[in-house]
Amino acid sequence: MRNTATLQGFAAIVLWSVTVAVARSLSERLGPLTAATAVYAVSGTLALTALFLRGGHRTIFTGNSRRYLFGCGALFIAYMLFFYLAVGGAINREQVLAVGLLNYLWPVLTLFGTVLFLGRKGRWPLIPGTLLALVGIYLVLAQGADLSWSGLTANLMRAPFIYLYGALAAVVWALYSVLARKWGGAANEGAVALFLPVTALALFFLSLAAAEPRQWSASVIGEVLFLGLATFLGYEFWDRAMRKGDVVLVAAVSYLTPLLSTIFASIYLAVVPSASLWIGCVVLIAGSLISWRSVGAE
Repeated sequence: MRNTATLQGFAAIVLWSVTVAVARSLSERLGPLTAATAVYAVSGTLALTALFLRGGHRTIFTGNSRRYLFGCGALFIAYMLFFYLAVGGAINREQVLAVGLLNYLWPVLTLFGTVLFLGRKGRWPLIPGTLLALVGIYLVLAQGADLSWSGLTANLMRAPFIYLYGALAAVVWALYSVLARKWGGAANEGAVALFLPVTALALFFLSLAAAEPRQWSASVIGEVLFLGLATFLGYEFWDRAMRKGDVVLVAAVSYLTPLLSTIFASIYLAVVPSASLWIGCVVLIAGSLISWRSVGAE
């Protein structure tokens, strides 16, 4: 059970590596809220179908604590909202790469969370590892411009809320990952199958108030179906890994996600990343790796 859940966490990491690129492509033609609604409608339908087929609907409410259902459920919805607003609202595709990497601060934050909330032992390199990851993000946000504080501030002020959404997404997903283990680890059936359709419903009502392009086509439908399936499998696998697998090991392997995501996004979106973005990506990964080595296993 533990090894299977850990392997599912690895699979989730691979699936998430394609999310930024496809989410941006959809957001350009549908708008971020409409794109997110469509994707989570597909993933939510798949999740509910799988839940009923395996009979999990009989125990999903009785087998999970209210803290997990409502607390982690709220964090799940908040993360999806922040993520799509950041990726879909970026002013250009180059900024999408930077926002995507900012979102990938969550592995380091998750490791911190295992120390603060799950009682893992953290050694002193956790601090410099985290600082190194932040330096990587500093280089990413500079996007090849002046690396001074004034230069960074000027770049951030071009779209401050977009970067804020990306940062909030990282914090919220780290909290979700840790609290899913703390509040839902003993349950046999997680609640992702509920979180996904509820997220779609919440985003649908938000999208009604947004003036978005909603340019549907065969290629758009294909991307929605693909990303909906990848989202369903990714979050289903991740939830199981956080509740049943080796949290520290899965979080450690997740340090590859920024690199995989950047490579795929640069190809899929036809964007040439700046040198500072590549360097920042590598520094972020190095910081994440040091942080992982600083946290004791279960």
